[in-house]
Amino acid sequence: MLRKLAVSLALACAVTAAHANEEAIRKAVAEMLGSQVKVEGVTKTGILGLYEVRLTTEEGVRIVYTDEAASYFFVGNVIDNKTQTDLTEARIRKLNAIRFADLPLAQAFKIVRGKGTRQLAYFSDPRCPYCRRFDQELTKVDDVTVHVFLIPIIAPDSAAISKAVWCSPDRTKAWLDLMLKGVQPTAKATCDTPIEKNLALSRKYGINGTPTLIFANGERISGWMPADKLSKMLADAAKR
Repeated sequence: MLRKLAVSLALACAVTAAHANEEAIRKAVAEMLGSQVKVEGVTKTGILGLYEVRLTTEEGVRIVYTDEAASYFFVGNVIDNKTQTDLTEARIRKLNAIRFADLPLAQAFKIVRGKGTRQLAYFSDPRCPYCRRFDQELTKVDDVTVHVFLIPIIAPDSAAISKAVWCSPDRTKAWLDLMLKGVQPTAKATCDTPIEKNLALSRKYGINGTPTLIFANGERISGWMPADKLSKMLADAAKR
């Protein structure tokens, strides 16, 4: 009985100390960075006594490391030398994940290639040069349904073009003609569109750049990628 009590007290003290350290670190980071970023959380990593500090920035969740006294901050990635795994990148990808089932797919139009069994959400701007490059790579990928969310954030005329695409009789054709052939959509941008809802959605998830890709397993990737890498990620996401 006394042994159990001693163990319970030891655990309680350890938890209290951990919380105290976390609060001290949170306060130190907030004082150092001010209102530029938001401290989402502090967690002890188990690696060399380091604490993980999760920050919300305009680019999404980012991680820095510090000691228990917040005397030093380490900006960079932690690599597991044995497995050559980038632990920081893996952690960030997990933190930035979005449940695919939560996406309002009615606010997107679809590009279906092959059977279309694999799913991908694609946040794009018609004036984004890397989106054009990504759409070109998509032509080389089979068995995928791509849900395109229009978020005009790059150029002054992005919104008008996005609305013209959405108001086209065939949205998919209008989009592909634009991104692959440079043919501007001719539809009048007078119909109801989900553009404002998409912009609100992107703000909710911290999506500030295009292209941004959301896979079926919730993994989020910013930037375009070649067809072979995309195919592998689609296959991996479908397994989970």
